[in-house]
Amino acid sequence: MQKSLFVAGLDFSITSEDLKELFSQYGTVESAKVATDFGTGRSRGFGFVDMASAEDAAKCIEMLNDTTHMNRQLAVREKEDRPKKSFGGGGNGGGNRSNRSW
Repeated sequence: MQKSLFVAGLDFSITSEDLKELFSQYGTVESAKVATDFGTGRSRGFGFVDMASAEDAAKCIEMLNDTTHMNRQLAVREKEDRPKKSFGGGGNGGGNRSNRSW
């Protein structure tokens, strides 16, 4: 089962291919992506790596978390799912009128 990792502390010059190569030393990498700024295309200093198995992901965390790569300290952990954004309903001025008192 594929496992996704979040990687912070990346050097701003690292490429997605460099990231894949680094993690490939510890298991099978399905994909690697360095997050970039939409406007400038410059690295944002973090990325995501999809490992082929939970075992490979655990080994990467063990071997790479809190280590130095390209003079930067890496933080490697399991990727957490982001909450889905809700549009409308509830809150101030949302579309849900059921909790208003008239």
